[in-house]
Amino acid sequence: MFDHRKYRRFETVRLTDRTWPDKEINKAPDWCSVDLRDGNQALINPMSVEQKTRLFQLLVKMGFKEIEVGFPSASQPDFDFVRKLITEKMVPEDVTIQVLTQAREELIQRTYEALEGVRRANVHVYNSTSVVQREQVFNKSKAEIKGIAVQGAKWVRDYAQNYPQTEWEFQYSPESFTGTEMDYAVEVCDAVIAEWQPESGQEIVINLPATVEMSSPNVFADQVEYFCRHLKHRKSVRISLHTHNDRGCAVAAAELGVMAGADRVEGTLMGNGERTGNMDIITMGMNLYSQGVDPELDFSDIKEIIEVVEYCNELPVAARHPWAGELVYTAFSGSHQDAIRKSVNYHTEHTQMHWDVAYLPIDPRDINREYEAVVRINSQSGKGGVALVLERDYGVELPKWMHVPLSKVVQAEAEVQGIEVSSSTINSLYEKHFVAVEQQWQLNNYELHTEGNQVSAQFQIGETEFTGTGVGALEALCNALASQYQCSITVKHFDEHAIESSSDSKALAAIIIEVDGIESPAVATKEDTSAAALQAMLTAFSRVSSQLQVSVA
Repeated sequence: MFDHRKYRRFETVRLTDRTWPDKEINKAPDWCSVDLRDGNQALINPMSVEQKTRLFQLLVKMGFKEIEVGFPSASQPDFDFVRKLITEKMVPEDVTIQVLTQAREELIQRTYEALEGVRRANVHVYNSTSVVQREQVFNKSKAEIKGIAVQGAKWVRDYAQNYPQTEWEFQYSPESFTGTEMDYAVEVCDAVIAEWQPESGQEIVINLPATVEMSSPNVFADQVEYFCRHLKHRKSVRISLHTHNDRGCAVAAAELGVMAGADRVEGTLMGNGERTGNMDIITMGMNLYSQGVDPELDFSDIKEIIEVVEYCNELPVAARHPWAGELVYTAFSGSHQDAIRKSVNYHTEHTQMHWDVAYLPIDPRDINREYEAVVRINSQSGKGGVALVLERDYGVELPKWMHVPLSKVVQAEAEVQGIEVSSSTINSLYEKHFVAVEQQWQLNNYELHTEGNQVSAQFQIGETEFTGTGVGALEALCNALASQYQCSITVKHFDEHAIESSSDSKALAAIIIEVDGIESPAVATKEDTSAAALQAMLTAFSRVSSQLQVSVA
């Protein structure tokens, strides 16, 4: 039964003097990928060693300096993979691997056995502190839960002393932090930190998990700011965030959490993880990038990233996934397509220092995406988008008044097909309806003779000769056709320009004529502007000639 009264918000701290709304993120946080642990545990088919290795190598290539590689005390495959990374010396000198363990002695001992011989590692211990877990899962008091955390911290510290050759960093997570009373979360973390003695130089991370996303991002930011204010050893530890996406706001929560004082963010590529997933590092990183902030990760080949993530996770990346999805840099709306076309041209003509293109928050080429996907055409598309496809893919630049007849033809085809119209189909429609002309209407030759302001002309059109006079070659041909066919011809629009190309055609002419009230558009390319203009006139006239009463003599 759908009844909202079954639910209530978790009442937590609400700051009235919060400072985070006035902050900006001007530097990327420290990133930690948890793809190989939190991401892997949420897969239908957990990764094989080969898949884990491939993903680890991608993470290193992208620039991750902290990578959680598994839960070695919980499963033999995770243990074996950690050993593989260490014994085969696959961990670069500047990369710290991280492993997770519960606050149980036998698991912590096994964790250190997995890490033997590593140069540097982060041992991440956790236990749940939330109200619901204390009361319903563990049936333990606050003091007992705190005791578990403190004892776990002691074991982490003591077992590390057995491996003095390794540089150890300790990390603690009060699991389900967002469902924990904030003063109690601070109390537990202070007790853990006291065991690890940061004043003696021990590196410490305190990780604040939104294990289940329970509130809006602003509430999470209040929790983080409160925690940072009240933690005794705040200056001696790094504060990390681990947000989940149950409410669809994991990225926003992480961003606001960084504004509230966090130093570090855990997440996964494309947001894979339990239930609705972890915070997506690609989305948050690209958000920073689009604001001119170096994400300190390399997203320049998003196609490779998607390929590896899909292969290793055996899950598809959604077509609308922020920054990465197949359809992200597309525009089906006609008005959007027209705006993109104009904005891209403006950007090029004015040599803009900073990217500022309508509907495209970044240049897709920055992440190895092509402009071929910027505009795609369906029955909802407008004239600007169709013209942009021709210009982008085939170098055909048409005057704006030609966009209307062209888009009508393409839209009619899209409505018939009921699907997206490909670039090649648009070009075929353009050729068929505006360029193609029967042999009898091909301009084979012409001669012009000028006397004063008048031009006398002879035209070899197919097998037929026409003669005419006018103020220029185009008017002479217009008069010749009007005389031969006993009709009225008016040039409504005309444009011509040179073509910079290696082909034989050096000029393009576009025209719309009105013949006895019937409009007819056409385009022609020829070796010079005069020939292109004359052929465009003939092609346009040929479209309506069958409706006239007089035939060629």
